[in-house]
Amino acid sequence: MLHRLKQLAPLAVIAVFMGAIWLLSRELKHYNIHDIRNAISHIPAWRLWAAGGLTVLNYLVLIGYDYLAVRAIQHPLSLGKISLASFTGFVTSYNFGAVLGGTSVRYRLYSAWGLSAVEILQLVIMLGTTYWIGVFALAGIVFVSHPFPIPASLHFPFDNVQPVGYILLTVAACYTSLTLIRTKPINVKGIQLKLPGTGMTLLQLAVSAIDLILVAFIVYTLLAEDISIGYGEFLGIFLMATVTVVLSHVPGGIGVFELVMLTLLASPDSGKILAGLLVFRVIYYLIPLFAAVILLGLHELSLNRGLASRVMQETSRWSTAIAPLILSGCTLLAGAVLLFSGATPIVTARIGSLQQTLPLPLIEVSHFLGSLTGAALLVLARGLQRRLDSAWWLITSLLSVGIVVSLMKGFDFEEAILLSVLLFALLISRKQYYRKGALIHARFSPGWAATILTIVICSIWLGLFAYRHVEYTDELWWAFTIKGDASRFLRGSVGAIAIILLFAISRLVAAHKPRTLPPTPAELDAVKQLVLSSPQTSTQLALLGDKSLLFNDQQTACIMYGVQKRSWISLGDPIGADTERGELIWQFRELVDRYDGWPVFYQVKPENLTLYLDQGLTILKLGEEARVPLDSFDLQGGKRRKLRQALNHCETDQCEFSLIPRDGVPKILGELKQISDAWLQAKEISEKGFSLGYFDETYLKQFPISIVRQQGRIIAFANVLEGAGKDELSADLMRHTPDAPPGVMEYLFVELLLWGRQQGYQWFNFGMAPLSGIENRPLSPVWNRTANLIFRYGDHFYGFEGLRSYKEKFDPVWTPKYLASPGGMALPQILSDVVAIIAKNQSNSNRT
Repeated sequence: MLHRLKQLAPLAVIAVFMGAIWLLSRELKHYNIHDIRNAISHIPAWRLWAAGGLTVLNYLVLIGYDYLAVRAIQHPLSLGKISLASFTGFVTSYNFGAVLGGTSVRYRLYSAWGLSAVEILQLVIMLGTTYWIGVFALAGIVFVSHPFPIPASLHFPFDNVQPVGYILLTVAACYTSLTLIRTKPINVKGIQLKLPGTGMTLLQLAVSAIDLILVAFIVYTLLAEDISIGYGEFLGIFLMATVTVVLSHVPGGIGVFELVMLTLLASPDSGKILAGLLVFRVIYYLIPLFAAVILLGLHELSLNRGLASRVMQETSRWSTAIAPLILSGCTLLAGAVLLFSGATPIVTARIGSLQQTLPLPLIEVSHFLGSLTGAALLVLARGLQRRLDSAWWLITSLLSVGIVVSLMKGFDFEEAILLSVLLFALLISRKQYYRKGALIHARFSPGWAATILTIVICSIWLGLFAYRHVEYTDELWWAFTIKGDASRFLRGSVGAIAIILLFAISRLVAAHKPRTLPPTPAELDAVKQLVLSSPQTSTQLALLGDKSLLFNDQQTACIMYGVQKRSWISLGDPIGADTERGELIWQFRELVDRYDGWPVFYQVKPENLTLYLDQGLTILKLGEEARVPLDSFDLQGGKRRKLRQALNHCETDQCEFSLIPRDGVPKILGELKQISDAWLQAKEISEKGFSLGYFDETYLKQFPISIVRQQGRIIAFANVLEGAGKDELSADLMRHTPDAPPGVMEYLFVELLLWGRQQGYQWFNFGMAPLSGIENRPLSPVWNRTANLIFRYGDHFYGFEGLRSYKEKFDPVWTPKYLASPGGMALPQILSDVVAIIAKNQSNSNRT
């Protein structure tokens, strides 16, 4: 139910936005677009410079939010990294909304810097709490000390905001008192959220108050000439508008912020107020966003020229992660600029020059192409976030077209400069867009769809507002004159809507792959060729046939996966060529996205973690894998005493080891089946699957089998997995009879290791010891501390520590294994799904 409500949330945002636009139209019914343009041009230059200086100061203050949050969760980070996360996070959040922009940027950066999903969740909650409590405290003080009347048209039960102020002060005081009283963490669905101390809370309130006071003063600086109230009362109105914007969830608060400000200020000159608010958006939102793009572009350029210092090389780690995200948002903004430009009249001062320079047909075509280009940029921006090569080529081409048509349709050099800056940033960050995925399959989240729809609606409203004095007739569609702005707006809007509808329809009719299917015989043959060339024995679990297979187009790489509820779980890293892994992971991610699932990569290696961090996934250590170097393995020394005892004991009991080749396995399968059934019955367990082998004749026929006989009767066996190039040897399915001598499996392993050394194999892989090697330190994430406790005290339920001790007998080298998945509140369910898919009896699902 909650998931369905989340899907409907964007529709509610659109409804709020359209309501705000309708009310804003009524508020501005006596003004036209030329009045607002004139009001903008008459704002004194010193006010613009003052607003710009205060904006720089405010963004410096904003660093305090992240700085205090990082200190509260006690994770050491440099001030430079915190400043970067703060600037990019707030800039993208202000322009594209918290979820679509700020939270995503912070998640990418902080996860790359070592913060766990729980820590990032705590940090984001801390940022939101700091802001909200700051708003409540400051608004409460201002509403009580400088109350302003509430318009009767809003039908509030209060005449002024003073009662609201007392309520807000009470909420802020209660929270502050809670930080003093409550010292224990708050548990939310198994995740512990620690409240900051009272001292930290007061610092957070101070940062929030300074931030809000500065932003309000920036707006007041631009509007002071057109309003008759003092700064104290204005601050209260600004706070009321800010709270309304956050509650509406409309990206950037477009329309909502302006509506509340106009309603509460009740100025006789609403056109000038709106002009000042538009200038504020440019100074406070757009210029910082393009500054971020330029900084990223200059950084990429310096790296490409080889002039980067050690510091620049270090910062390349974060620029690689966030550049596609920011440039994707800027492309969305560029599309909006082109649509808004197409919806408004040509600047009067430029009409004469335009008429003398360019023929009318060229102006008309340029105007229409500008609107089409803007719509195309809106739908292609998502491809940049996905790092698609095709999206990069199309968008750079469209930006080039946009620059030309901006100049030809009305000498819009300001617009052309903005598009040029974005084009420059894309050109020098070409290496970031390496993926070959199809644009038609790029998944659009409800947030993205709502943002595009909001921009289109805003563009249409802007045109209707600009030309409401023009009487509509059918002839408008076919009117071609130098002053036919309304006609051009109608044609351009229809073209833009057609582009978006065509894209939406093409996605609806595009064929989707099935959710999950067992592998076909042809797929099993193809994966077998990949497995035979892989040095890792774990890849041979693909031959079980219980997992679906996803190949790249050339079938040179493959992912084996299973689906459990919303979790799409890939077993290990992709099989096949290293160069194909990154693209195949993206393909798997897109397949999962189509069904609103969670991509999960189980038991991945440390050398491949950057591939998953690039996806914005959270990394958790699962345990450590034991690998014995065979060239140095022998039975000499005190460490091997227990192994020698097991060997001698079994030899005394007349046990013999032998290796049955593949062609001899079918003859003994009946006997092995009896041993397997007896072993399962004695252990009182059922077959497992996915990451573990189970008894399946088709599967076992593909490997040699190591066996132990006692007086001619087989009493133990294990299938033998051989890696390509004799890099690795391993055993998967291991069973013995209930009456086998103690230590029979140690005997089998010792003989198998000695055989492997004789055959020239380099390693023997004993598999992973779950939850081992995870340290528990005071600053360790919650997952590390929990896993360490389970490992130390969970032997009653599962022999975690005993399993590691068993493998330690062979003196292995331990290598960490990880889980890469979405973090946050989804993590407990994902871990549960992994356990469930392994425990599920797979043996009867896909085989007979």
